[in-house]
Amino acid sequence: MKVLPIYQVDAFTSELFRGNPAAICPVEEMLSDELMQSIALENNLSETAYISGADGCYQIRWFTPGTEVSLCGHATLAASYVIRHELGDQSEELSFDSLSGVLNVRFKEGLIELDFPAASFTHEPIPEEVAKQLPFEALDSRFNKNDLLIVAPDEETLANLDLDFTRLKNSRVRGVVISARSERVGVDFVSRWFGGTEVAIKEDPVTGSAHTMLTPYWSELLGKRTLKAEQISRRTGQLECEWVEDRVLLRGAAVLFLRGQISVTGVS
Repeated sequence: MKVLPIYQVDAFTSELFRGNPAAICPVEEMLSDELMQSIALENNLSETAYISGADGCYQIRWFTPGTEVSLCGHATLAASYVIRHELGDQSEELSFDSLSGVLNVRFKEGLIELDFPAASFTHEPIPEEVAKQLPFEALDSRFNKNDLLIVAPDEETLANLDLDFTRLKNSRVRGVVISARSERVGVDFVSRWFGGTEVAIKEDPVTGSAHTMLTPYWSELLGKRTLKAEQISRRTGQLECEWVEDRVLLRGAAVLFLRGQISVTGVS
């Protein structure tokens, strides 16, 4: 039996019970894939991240309740918060070795800045099994690998959606991000993210990785390199997004909810 520390952090928000909660487990070395997946399922949050390392250099892996993913924004932001405020690493920049390559994180003016690769996408029609669930006519649609972007006609339509794509059959769709331009002062665009069968999440509160696709899309459409975004799930979260060549910078705040310990077997 081994006792491991665990933290729960609300990311992309400065208010408790808002943003996207992530569990962060610092470990001396990565656990077995099976154990990390079991802990993520037990936590039943959209993401559990495991970090190992010190002095600004870390490895990170992300697990939903259903699978490991190659990139997660909110859990990387939450992990960075834990490294600085709970583990005491005061490095001005962190480096994470991940399935998406090396990701750099900086601390700037009270915010945490994620430096992620910009997503590439193709203009493709919406798959029939997704389209038949939409109560509106989409303005546009794009694919990034197996993530689908759909543009809704307005923010009100987006806010009123009640969708469940977790039972899609034989679909290439891992997740569906639906977005719209915002008419509110101080917000350029809004979005919501709905998970497919693989990730076992009906809706993710705030999805950093989706903004690696949303930022270039809206930046080109609105003619702005820096944009203010809001993910309008029930919890809501705020992001400042910047498109810099082949990178997307995502800035946000975080707040600690829980410090705890978990007891696991099969770990020496």
